[in-house]
Amino acid sequence: MDDAADFVQDVGDGCTVSVRVHPGARKNGVSGVHAGAVKISLTTPPVDGRANDALIAFVAELLRVPRGGESCERHDEPSKVLRITGKSAAEVRAALLPVDLC
Repeated sequence: MDDAADFVQDVGDGCTVSVRVHPGARKNGVSGVHAGAVKISLTTPPVDGRANDALIAFVAELLRVPRGGESCERHDEPSKVLRITGKSAAEVRAALLPVDLC
């Protein structure tokens, strides 16, 4: 399985997403997959959990789901695992990665 398939896995009533976050970036965006994690840049600095909140809000917006169906593990590290309820791995993969990045 390649990197583009590995970063998201179906579990129970949703999926998990491996994420590598780059806080304090010039703009919010998804820049592809590397080493089994989707790379997400956020303008929010990594202070007092604000980047984690911004990550969840950004992903919720991309997935078009209401806030509250997501959770974040490893709050103080750049590598995180998001738990998304109500979306399959295929749905999440399609929403996070443009066709040319898959």
